[in-house]
This record gives sequence, C-alpha cells and structure tokens, in this order.
Amino acid sequence: MYNYTKIVEVGRNFLNLLSIDDLSESQITEIFHLTDQLIKNKGIKPLKGKTFVLFFPESSIRTRITFEKGIKDLGGECILFPPESLGKREALEDVIKYIENWVDGVIVRHTDFSKIYELSTYTSIPIINALTAQNHPCEILADFYSISKLKLNPKDLVYTFVGPASNIAKSWMNIAKVMNLKFKHVCKPGYEICKDTPNYKFYTELDNVLVSSDVILTDSLPEDLRTDDYINKYQITIERMKDAKPHAILNPCPPFFRNEEVSVDAISSDYFVGYQFKKNLIYVQQAIILYCIGLTSLKLDTN
Repeated sequence: MYNYTKIVEVGRNFLNLLSIDDLSESQITEIFHLTDQLIKNKGIKPLKGKTFVLFFPESSIRTRITFEKGIKDLGGECILFPPESLGKREALEDVIKYIENWVDGVIVRHTDFSKIYELSTYTSIPIINALTAQNHPCEILADFYSISKLKLNPKDLVYTFVGPASNIAKSWMNIAKVMNLKFKHVCKPGYEICKDTPNYKFYTELDNVLVSSDVILTDSLPEDLRTDDYINKYQITIERMKDAKPHAILNPCPPFFRNEEVSVDAISSDYFVGYQFKKNLIYVQQAIILYCIGLTSLKLDTN
C-alpha cells in the first residue's frame, strides 16, 4: 500500500499548470522525482475514484493518448469533450463552476490560451494546459525529463531551436528561464520571440550556432516558411548535425516533416533521439496530474 504526500500551495491543495514559467526550478525537480517514482512503481492507483474532464480535438494523437491512458492506468476516469464546447455563449465562469461539482481536474487542449487562463481564474480544481497556440508546457517538460535521462548534466548543455517563434519554441524559452539553461533561437530576421535575455539569444545564421549546440530542436514549419530559400538555409540535415558538438542529439517536435524542417537523412541517423524518446510523456503527464491535485510523492507503507 502507498501513502501519498500532500502539498498546499497558496492556501489551496491544488495547482494549475498553464505555463512552464508558472513553476519554480524546485517544483520541476519535484515533478521529475514523482515521474521517477511512477516509472519504478507501475500498477499503483493514486487516481482511483477521481474523474477528469478532457477538452481535446479529434486530431490530437500523442497528447490525447498519453493523458487518457495515463489517467486510466492510475485508476482514474476520463470524460472527453471537443474544445469547441468552450466556445458556447455560456460564460466560462459558469461552465467551470458547474464542472467542479463532479470532477477532480480539467485538462484542456485549445488554440486560445485565454480560454484556459479564464477557466483557471474561477476554478477550485486544477486546470492543466495540454497545448495552446502560445505554449505546450507538458510536452516540453517531458522532453527535458527525457533529455535528463540521456545526458548526465542537462543543465550544462546548449539548446538550439531552429524555426519560427512557435508554441514549442516559446515553451523551450520558458523552461530555459526557469532551469537556467542556455537557449539559442535561430530563424530568419523578424521571427524572434523577444529581446535577448541571459537565457535566450536570437540568431539568423545557423552554421555559426551549431558548433556550440548539444541539443537541436525543431518544430513543423508554417506555410509561409515552406520555401526553397528558407529550407536551404535552415533545414537540419545530417551534414549540419555533424557540425554540432560531439554527441549532439536532434529532437524534432512531432509532427515533423521530412525535407522541410528536417531532412530524410537526419531522421534516419543516430542523431535523431528516436520514437522511444517520447515514451516518458505518459509518466511526466501522470506526475503533473498528481502534482496538480496535491500529491508530491509516493511512499510505500511497510506497516
């Protein structure tokens, strides 16, 4: 039997997760420790008797599978709605006040960040952001966790994102700020996220940045950048990966598209982190759910 250690944040026994920079470094460390415990102690049911509402589009694959299965594996139940359900005339304050009568948390994948933020301002149950056009916190937390299992000193690495200021790029910038990482952003002029900061630097020339990079990150390209000029200058190829630091890795955010942001040979190479890299997504998201409902550790009760 397991005992579950509770936390209390700001007078409440739950936590919303809307953005990575809502968290502190110590909180991320606690979530990762909880992830380790979940991987080691499979089969436990800390969510038994708990129900979660998920607002997910039908097109979602990886995030939906890992949230739904993750909840069910821990003994919980899911009720699924399309994100369009949050676009009705009814005020979101009223929506969430009714929902919280019957469920223990809400997980939302919606392009409009303001919808998730508004829900969080009225709630007495945790709201978890499963993706918006602005950010993708759970995905990047899981990626950083997986990198920490591949590399001995993940905080000492140089992370380079190649592409426009997408939700993935912004979430990497957020985790770089919280965890004090070296984060470089490369794209054509005008696509920077913000002015340079101690943890964020913007560049327009790729080759000069690769030589100091340990982790190469990409995201799928918007239509306006799917041009020969852009692809020739910024596509990650196996030859460009060879210019990166020794033992560098390529982590393209799925869905990735061969011969657009990444080349066929780069994906076929040993630089690509591989499909198993995302296996930890389910465990990190489970840990996030537990942490947000107030559980920080799992302790085996030997009595």
